[in-house]
Amino acid sequence: MQQSKIAISRTETYCAHNYHPLPVVVSKAEGVWVWNPEGHRYLDMLSSYSAVNQGHNHPRIRAAAIDQLGRVPLTSRAFYNDRLGEFAEKLCTITRKDKILPMNTGTEAVETSLKIARKWGHTVKGVLENTAEIITFENNFHGRTISVISFSTEVQYRRGFGPFTPGFVRVPFGNIDALEQAITSRTVAVLVEPVQGEGGVIIPPDGYLRQMRRLCTKKQILMIADEVQTGLARTGRMFACDYEDVEPDMYVLGKALSGGFYPISAVAADDDIMQVITPGDHGSTFGGNPLAAAIGSTALDVIIEEHLAENAERMGIYFINALRNLNSPHVAEVRGKGLLIGVDIKPESGVAMDFCKKLMKQGILCKDTRKSTMRFSPPLTITKDELDWALERIAKVLT
Repeated sequence: MQQSKIAISRTETYCAHNYHPLPVVVSKAEGVWVWNPEGHRYLDMLSSYSAVNQGHNHPRIRAAAIDQLGRVPLTSRAFYNDRLGEFAEKLCTITRKDKILPMNTGTEAVETSLKIARKWGHTVKGVLENTAEIITFENNFHGRTISVISFSTEVQYRRGFGPFTPGFVRVPFGNIDALEQAITSRTVAVLVEPVQGEGGVIIPPDGYLRQMRRLCTKKQILMIADEVQTGLARTGRMFACDYEDVEPDMYVLGKALSGGFYPISAVAADDDIMQVITPGDHGSTFGGNPLAAAIGSTALDVIIEEHLAENAERMGIYFINALRNLNSPHVAEVRGKGLLIGVDIKPESGVAMDFCKKLMKQGILCKDTRKSTMRFSPPLTITKDELDWALERIAKVLT
């Protein structure tokens, strides 16, 4: 039996079926390419949901990880370590914030931002204890913990998992009037994805984030930007909020913070917000560990020094225009920012997964979201020649 078949069989036998992956096994990866155990090469157009913006197995990040593994991987926050301060300073500089609170996964960082916002609302804004409300948006995706699915509008994420956490209000994404009407004296924060990635690469109207920023300032409400997927150069800017020159009160970051090597996430905010967290309020055994800090510090260096935001913008414009120029009879719309691109499939042409499977046979790996949208988000190191290689095969499938 082929090694791929053995790997798939074992996984299906011994792992819970909480994912429905494409039937491809990845055993080696470098740059934008991955290989299966039989040696077949694929171009990765998913980037582990934007966790490998720097490309797979980046040599500088790998070297930092190996070096730190030979020193000390974990101390817990019961002690200081010699790597966290450097990483925190670097991330504070990039986000233009005073402090970070390091965690492990993107969803943990979202949960952390919610806790900070609630305590800030009670202790600083003066909202009565246990009554704080946080406004979220329809079609959102912030993870799958109980609190996060409590404000999801995706039926499958919620079915069977109640009762849910109270204190969240949902409004339509992109409608500033609906947002303003939802604000009450209990509102402490607005949690927003600048581009709704999992929701189908939904881009808000021009000026929407600026209007939100002004409204939050006027109403003394924290603006929390979940840039776990859109941040760190994915959209052609360091942060998607930068397109509108908007600075949120809190950034939620993850995924590419690790370059794909290790779970790393963080919340960044200024002292007047972060000071509400005191020893014992929140923590994590692995959050801010020296291995994570060493990897994260180098991952940030790679993004900046290799000009990945600039490449994402250039290649994104080229890729989006090329996809539109295919004039595919199956495509309803192509939209995106940088190298976060959604391709809507017409209902009469089937579901997006059908096209993802056909692309897999052509040597291209991507995945569907919300059933009708194919998402293309290759590593930000991708070149024009590599995109042309992909476009030739995408054209075969879409036309």
